Amino acid sequence: MPGNSQRRGRRLTSKATAPKGSGGKNKDSLAGRGRTLPADERPWHKGYSGTEKLPQRTAWKQDKERRAAAEEGRAPKIGQPGTKDTTWGKGGGRGVPGGRGPTTGRGGKPTGRSGPRVAPGRKSNPSKESPELLVGRNPVLEALRAQVPATALYTAQGIDMDERIKEIIRTAADRGIANLEISRAELDRMTGGVLHQGVGLQVPPFAYQPFEDMVAASLEQQAPLLVALDGVTDPRNLGAVIRSAAAFGAQGVFVPERRAAGITATAWRTSAGAAARVPVAQVTNLTRSLKACRDAGFMVVGLDADGDTDLYDLEAAVGPLVVVVGSEGRGLSRLVGETCDLTVSIPMISEVESLNASVAAAVTLAEVARRRSVEL
Repeated sequence: MPGNSQRRGRRLTSKATAPKGSGGKNKDSLAGRGRTLPADERPWHKGYSGTEKLPQRTAWKQDKERRAAAEEGRAPKIGQPGTKDTTWGKGGGRGVPGGRGPTTGRGGKPTGRSGPRVAPGRKSNPSKESPELLVGRNPVLEALRAQVPATALYTAQGIDMDERIKEIIRTAADRGIANLEISRAELDRMTGGVLHQGVGLQVPPFAYQPFEDMVAASLEQQAPLLVALDGVTDPRNLGAVIRSAAAFGAQGVFVPERRAAGITATAWRTSAGAAARVPVAQVTNLTRSLKACRDAGFMVVGLDADGDTDLYDLEAAVGPLVVVVGSEGRGLSRLVGETCDLTVSIPMISEVESLNASVAAAVTLAEVARRRSVEL
């Protein structure tokens, strides 16, 4: 009887195979991204020891570690804020004696960087109270045409002066907006790596109206009408709804503070300046705010594809009304839907499942305005 080495179908190669790996792809993907910052230079790490302003989240982490260390009787494993220079340029770091050399890039050329260093690819999260920078030639031009409030215009040095840039600079000068010419590297830092096309427009934070004041002012009108947005996260939809609210006589729009779009430069631009004329409020709890509207005498109507009432049969449109528009994907949330006095559907003759949130709001507000023009 032949042995295993002579039987048919025997293995002719070694059973062991080469281990599978990335082949260096992961390493190649990091090329050009710079070095990974150590823990003491990361503002979001509890070991941060930089000279920049300590983020609130980092301060909380360090305080939590101090309390845990005190309970366990050990030294806290945290950084020492203010002891390590983490800025570019003349203020310290690589640009001062004792630092890590001059601020240079490839070939020994100066990078022209200034301000805090951040990890490559990581964008800063500005606070809600800080100004926003709207970038791109078309967006900036449209924002200036729409009379969006602005505090400064930033243009990159050596920018190609096409017709859009000329109009941007001319319009900003006519409105008294300061035009600041800065380097492309500085504009890159300000935008967090977003494609800016050499131009950026700084807009101030939006001043929201107190919800109670908006409701009281609406009730003083002959036909009170408010619009509420439930989880609409696209600022372009928010801007379009505000524009429709202004066009059809609504006295205000209110949105949740969390998990919803706020008034950004994009919303300003989409509203075509209507955000300056229609009060917008942010509320902590949308359900509670809708109940407050009901207590004040409003009828709360939610838009739903499976609504109980046809839009064209909405007799309550002539009275004090709050129109609630759901989010782009899931529509009205469960609690909001239960808070509404009734749900309304928009009749459609095609097989389209639903309309865009801003389009549905515009159709509904147009029908409400039509009914009121006939009844009032």
